[in-house]
Amino acid sequence: MIKKYFVCFIATTIIASLNTTKAQDSTKKATDLFADLDNESKKVDANATDYSTATFKSTRIVNGHTIETIGKYNLDFRISHRFGYLNSGGYNLFGLDNATMRMSLDYGVSNRLLVGIGRSTVDKEYDAYVKYKLLRQSTGKVNMPISVSAVATAMQYTLKGSDDISFTNRMSYSYQLLIARKFNDNISLQLMPTLVHINLVPLSKNDNNLYSLGVGGRVKISKRVAITGEYYHQFNPLDGTTNSLSFGVDIETGGHVFQLHFTNSTGMTDRSFITNTTGDWGKGDVHFGFNISRLFVLKKSASSRSSW
Repeated sequence: MIKKYFVCFIATTIIASLNTTKAQDSTKKATDLFADLDNESKKVDANATDYSTATFKSTRIVNGHTIETIGKYNLDFRISHRFGYLNSGGYNLFGLDNATMRMSLDYGVSNRLLVGIGRSTVDKEYDAYVKYKLLRQSTGKVNMPISVSAVATAMQYTLKGSDDISFTNRMSYSYQLLIARKFNDNISLQLMPTLVHINLVPLSKNDNNLYSLGVGGRVKISKRVAITGEYYHQFNPLDGTTNSLSFGVDIETGGHVFQLHFTNSTGMTDRSFITNTTGDWGKGDVHFGFNISRLFVLKKSASSRSSW
């Protein structure tokens, strides 16, 4: 009887050992499989490029351009509105009785190329521009610490005045290099070295080529709200002008970006706000205003990418 139980015990032990070995082999194979998948995943990630998106939520900070373009076949309709100076007093309802505006259309020729046109009530000025994204901030296979866009603009004012001002003399041009970095999900900064060429300057002693350096930024305070600001320092300003300084709040609501802001600039084209600002923040020469942007997708594209 003892031998019988002993034989049964030995048989049971052998079977259990075999099952344990098989289980260990299965576990080892599964572990090796997961390790292989993890290694493969790391290889894929190492060979991928992760591009930064939405450095800014709009193609404009307040008045000036951002590095952002819009997706291919997308159309951005924008209305920019400035009320009068806050220091104009209660009789003018602190500027609300007076207003200037600009309307514009931006079109995405490709995901990196944008063209646009606009018309302002200030000096009844028309403007047309092209923006191209040269570099995109990225990590991974391609490590690029900044995004860079270039903008060229042509402007003409049509305000009636002296009849001897020719079509050519009413023209001005601006050229900008926009250099931006998104430090994290909440903070973005941008530098804007700028040249504005004015064909006809007010005084003969004034330079036709006016140089300035702009700095702008965005601080996100919630999922859809951000604080923005921009400042343009002029190196050879026209007489009687000041540097443009603006602060704003961006509110994103689906396809709309609603911007509220305060600025000492009346005009909204590069010529008018960078080189022709006369408002003084210290004296209360500040406008309250807003920008409304509506994005339309005219045609879907497999490669279309919007930064909104």
